[in-house]
Amino acid sequence: MSSQVNNTSNLTPIFEPRSIAVVGASRKQGTIGRDLLGKLLNFEFNGVVYPVNPSAHFVNSMRAYRSVLEIPDTIDLAVICVPKHLVLQAVDDCGRKDIKAIIMITAGFAEAGEEGAALERQLFEKVKSYGIRMIGPNCMGVINTDPNVRMDATFAGPTPVPGNIGFLSQSGALGVAILERTAGMQLGLSSFVSLGNRTDVSVDDVMAYWKDDPRTELTLLYIESFGNAQRFIQVAREMVRTKPIIAVKSGRTRAGAKAASSHTASLAAADVAVDAIFDAAGILRVDTVEMLFDYAQAFATQPLPRGPRVGIMSNGGGPAILATDAVESAGLKMAEYSPETTTKLKAALADLASARNPVDMVSSAGATHFETVADLVINDPNTDAIIVLFVLPFTSDSSQVAQGIANAYTKNKHLGKPVLVCFMTRDGDTSGTPLFA
Repeated sequence: MSSQVNNTSNLTPIFEPRSIAVVGASRKQGTIGRDLLGKLLNFEFNGVVYPVNPSAHFVNSMRAYRSVLEIPDTIDLAVICVPKHLVLQAVDDCGRKDIKAIIMITAGFAEAGEEGAALERQLFEKVKSYGIRMIGPNCMGVINTDPNVRMDATFAGPTPVPGNIGFLSQSGALGVAILERTAGMQLGLSSFVSLGNRTDVSVDDVMAYWKDDPRTELTLLYIESFGNAQRFIQVAREMVRTKPIIAVKSGRTRAGAKAASSHTASLAAADVAVDAIFDAAGILRVDTVEMLFDYAQAFATQPLPRGPRVGIMSNGGGPAILATDAVESAGLKMAEYSPETTTKLKAALADLASARNPVDMVSSAGATHFETVADLVINDPNTDAIIVLFVLPFTSDSSQVAQGIANAYTKNKHLGKPVLVCFMTRDGDTSGTPLFA
């Protein structure tokens, strides 16, 4: 099953609905239907929400309807979280109501065995026959932080932080961890999608939407399987020209692939094929979720470099050498500073310091040195990107050093050069981490 079969390609009702019916809205605390309704209200959805519950007149002080068919107004999106034996009837009601989009939270389909797989095939045939686009089943939901929408149609996780990142996860459980981590790191999301079994809407469909979404400037993917690989490559190639895509693809090993197939009914491709697809599409692949967030911090807050020339500065020789090796290994180039920059660096640095790239300011360098040197390196005409390394000696205050680097960056932000900073401080010390916004 894939979205290539269903030609109804418009995902606007999913991401930008004006009205939402929560089918399975519950009066009982701690249920998915109650939590999801609460999150829509708490995030202040910029539209109308209709609880649907066949046995309640009111849910959370809101009038409830026995079926979507009883709702007198037009409905753009239905979020369904009823038991699986009621799913087909719920979809029929949505089709008769001319609802064009569904987020199917309900689980127990192909990921649960052959009986569930048969039910999922019936589900797909129904949404296809009605021309409905569907996220799921077995998903955690969708978020859109656009102030004109303000939709948190999920049932777990903290309040999302608005921003420029589109995040897609094929795993609902990992999606919860992702939302927790992005909120904690203040990484802002334009939207978030948990695809689940991707019975209809697949990765390439969501990417096609984000490609044209002006609020999404960076895409992060956690995927266990592809939809249509050819279309995935085509959409990604168009997208990465202006919007980077970073991905974690699980199922690298035979055991991991087997686990993925039982998790969200995914069929994991051979890892060598995955690498080929990512290479063809221009996607950056990382091995861990931790690395995904490291990349996200850089790409979400910094401009893309205009060339391969990197300037490195550090108050420690060893870290500077390691960074130099990393630059060369990545196919980038160590910048050669202009004679004017080199002269100014020698004047600003201690006698034992090195004014060549990488600049070794030695351990005595303080906040003033970091600010002055960063200003000179950023302004050098031969640099396209800058890496700043700080090792905490007993004589320096990391917060003051951070402020000095931030001052230099802010002063030269108009130059459009990315500045990446690594603070090698004590565990748990975040006082010296500047926010380059």
